[in-house]
Amino acid sequence: ALRSIIKRLFRERDPDKLAAGFIAAAAASPRFRCRHRIYSSAVRRLAAAGRPDAVAAVLDSHLRFPSDLSHEGFSARLISLYGAASMPSHAAALFRRLPSLSAPRSALSFNALLTALADSSSSNPDALLAAFDQIPAEDPSIVPNLCSYNILIRALCAKPDLDAAFDVLSLMEQHGISPDLISFNTLLNGFFGHGRFPDAEKVWNLMRERNVEPDVKSFNAKLRGLVLEKRTEEAAELVDQMMRDGPKPDTSSFNAVIRGHCKIGNLEAAKTVYLDLVKNGCAPNKGTFEALIPHLCEAGDFDLALRCCYDSMSRKCFADAAVLQKVVDGLVAASRAEEAEKLVERARTNKYSKKSLKMPNKQSVS
Repeated sequence: ALRSIIKRLFRERDPDKLAAGFIAAAAASPRFRCRHRIYSSAVRRLAAAGRPDAVAAVLDSHLRFPSDLSHEGFSARLISLYGAASMPSHAAALFRRLPSLSAPRSALSFNALLTALADSSSSNPDALLAAFDQIPAEDPSIVPNLCSYNILIRALCAKPDLDAAFDVLSLMEQHGISPDLISFNTLLNGFFGHGRFPDAEKVWNLMRERNVEPDVKSFNAKLRGLVLEKRTEEAAELVDQMMRDGPKPDTSSFNAVIRGHCKIGNLEAAKTVYLDLVKNGCAPNKGTFEALIPHLCEAGDFDLALRCCYDSMSRKCFADAAVLQKVVDGLVAASRAEEAEKLVERARTNKYSKKSLKMPNKQSVS
């Protein structure tokens, strides 16, 4: 019976019926309230439909289950769901209500609130910073932990206030907490991503001093930084070093170098890296194809562009329709309309709509 209820809710397209059915199912079955996937799906769909009122109705209805609220993980999940719906003020209000509901609060629900504030598209980073300062000051039972500080670093990097993000490391040490790989990688992405190479290298050296070994994500941040500075040859050498000494490069590593070569107009080198990617046991992804295909079209290499399009579809990592449209338009302009039609037909059998991808009319290519 529970399975059929869940299946019916997944299929429901009317937001009001979805919310009402969800509230009824949650009230009737404690087992239903443990099904995380249906909650995420319903909240996401209601938010996408522009119905924050329905999201609030669904989540507020769960505040009448005292036995569930006695487990902090339950309330933390409700707070996180408000974050997923881009309703940070509701997440904050629920967190503040927990004591009046006899629901426990600790770093667990505090971190759920910080994440909701950090991830909500409508959120202001300053709200997270204020919460981080105010809430532990008001409630000494809430002690920020490593996860809390990592969320703070991420928010400051997104702001971006990179110097303040770096200063969090000292704050952590004052409270006896050692930064971990996530702390350092977040800072590396921030500094490399904003062209602050010398500061990023300081973070890298600090990692080594603290015996935190850089992983592939650390190296990928460095690769993106090198590419940003148009130091693509150094990026390519770094990938070679990774293949020799580790950590083994992944698809993102190769994508960074492909983008770098394309950025400086070295398409032949980008093609070589694309082939190396596959040879090294990595699978190209959406980013690979979106980096390479437009430049192949500009260079008139429609053979490889076409192969990349088919490869992307067979791998189910679909490039944006606008990228495929460049190939279609280029093939038609090169008097290869039959191949363009076949590509459009194949795209139709995948996820591309008639509106998003179509054959150009004769006037547009003449």
